[in-house]
Amino acid sequence: MPIRSLNVLGLLGISGVLLVAFIYQLVLGELPCPLCLLQRGAFVALGLGFLFNIRFGSSPAHYGLMLIGAVIGAGISLRQVLLHIRPGDPGYGTTMLGLHFYSWALAAFTGSMLYAGLLLLLEGVNPSPERASKPVDRLAAASFWLFALLVAGNLASTLLECGLGPCADNPTVYDWLHG
Repeated sequence: MPIRSLNVLGLLGISGVLLVAFIYQLVLGELPCPLCLLQRGAFVALGLGFLFNIRFGSSPAHYGLMLIGAVIGAGISLRQVLLHIRPGDPGYGTTMLGLHFYSWALAAFTGSMLYAGLLLLLEGVNPSPERASKPVDRLAAASFWLFALLVAGNLASTLLECGLGPCADNPTVYDWLHG
């Protein structure tokens, strides 16, 4: 499988994570906490690395962006896991398949680090000859637009939730809508 296809798969995976979080926010009314918003930002950085590899060709700088996003996201997720590790602590938000989203995020960031490392190994020593001159196929274009839509939606919802100031620790309303 070409590296470009593996990057499309990675971008679709990141879009899936953002989509599930966004669905829980919009359908179940679970507003993300400040740490959750930071984790979403790290997923966006990770997704941008995949996106840049798809659009401009594979580059060590793009993989670096992926790894930095994943490491920062893992640190933020681990911080939130440690905040709720005490016995009897109910955690923040509902669970999915028995785990809170921040636990899933830690697993996803860890898996993303391994995935980016695997892609780097597959690239070999020399960067891929796939460059921007190669046309982007429909699946790659669809993954780009899905990711862009999710990023824009998350930016808008964060602005509505937090306004231009700090976000509430336990948000219950969109500040700009109830301000």
